[in-house]
Amino acid sequence: MNTHMRTAWGLRGRARLRSGLAEKHREQGLGSVLSTSPWLLFCRGGGRQQAGDHLEAAGHRCFLRDASDFESPADVSDLLSAQPFEAALALHLYRGGRLLQGHGIPFGVIFGGTDVNEDTGQEEKKEVMGKVLEEARFAVTFTDSMKGMVLKQWPHAQGKIYVQSQGIATIPNAAFDWNSFLQRAEIYQSADQLHVFLLVCGLRRVKDPLYLVDAFSEWHQEEPSVYMVIVGPEVDPVFSREVRARVQRALGVRLLGEMPQGDLHAALKSCSALVNSSLSEGMSAAILEAMDLGVPVLARNIPGNAAVVTQEVTGLVFADPQEFIRLAKRLVRDPMLKKELVANGRVYVSRWHSWDVERDTYQHLIGKLERGAEE
Repeated sequence: MNTHMRTAWGLRGRARLRSGLAEKHREQGLGSVLSTSPWLLFCRGGGRQQAGDHLEAAGHRCFLRDASDFESPADVSDLLSAQPFEAALALHLYRGGRLLQGHGIPFGVIFGGTDVNEDTGQEEKKEVMGKVLEEARFAVTFTDSMKGMVLKQWPHAQGKIYVQSQGIATIPNAAFDWNSFLQRAEIYQSADQLHVFLLVCGLRRVKDPLYLVDAFSEWHQEEPSVYMVIVGPEVDPVFSREVRARVQRALGVRLLGEMPQGDLHAALKSCSALVNSSLSEGMSAAILEAMDLGVPVLARNIPGNAAVVTQEVTGLVFADPQEFIRLAKRLVRDPMLKKELVANGRVYVSRWHSWDVERDTYQHLIGKLERGAEE
């Protein structure tokens, strides 16, 4: 991979740097950018125009690289020696941000979730991330609660932390065929009689896609019309083999690979609910996109999910597999509940997850990096 990156829903085509690259990526069919897969964005050049123009439209040249393309900061140094970049931005403080240290290029970082929720528990990583924060011109968290967690670990970063929730825009593929999707998943019942729950995630342990498999399989044996389909790329090859083996033995559970973003959005519109069973989340774009598409959400009760899903208002939150099954059954049998959750979810996303607001925030922050390059 060179100028575009793997993403979790395109690998997965999911999240975004809606601050200006989103339109470019839609045009190129690359999906969107701000994903769970750490990345580095390098920018150079261009005259400035008023806020509201996209970065590319404002004359910037932007190059996006998956952080896994670089084995060490020395590889980034080689790139910077060959290209006259003026600023950089990284997703994930440890896996992305540490690669930008010491090069003299002004940069900012965006917290992904696992860097705050998981990596801070390892002293060596925590020390590295603290040094990244010292050098970064700014850092972005998705929620106020995440900002609080960051400042608890690194109080010195008080003046450079910005809170910007993810902006959401969904574009379902109008040509998507739900029946073909079901056939791919080896589900051969009539679509009118089915209740399909989609669990969208990259296959890695922190997403815990096997958490609900046994309970759901038991439910399927009671009610053969219910299925759970896990959709996502094989991020962790070893764990992916474990998932495949387990799903093959589980009745009513299916596993599909990555899908183009538009197809996945269309599949979400046809399913009964979006499921999130992660052990840790920064802010799940899948949940927000489901809300935007008018799809009910069933989410595991973790801080990142609880920040966007309010029980029986914008979605349903479960503490264990048994509660998931109870809530899923209720959702299937209570159309008024579904209608209320869908309406509230759409209002919530529209109010708090504006694509335009997110874009303007990142344009402002990129401007800070540009000014830093001139100092």
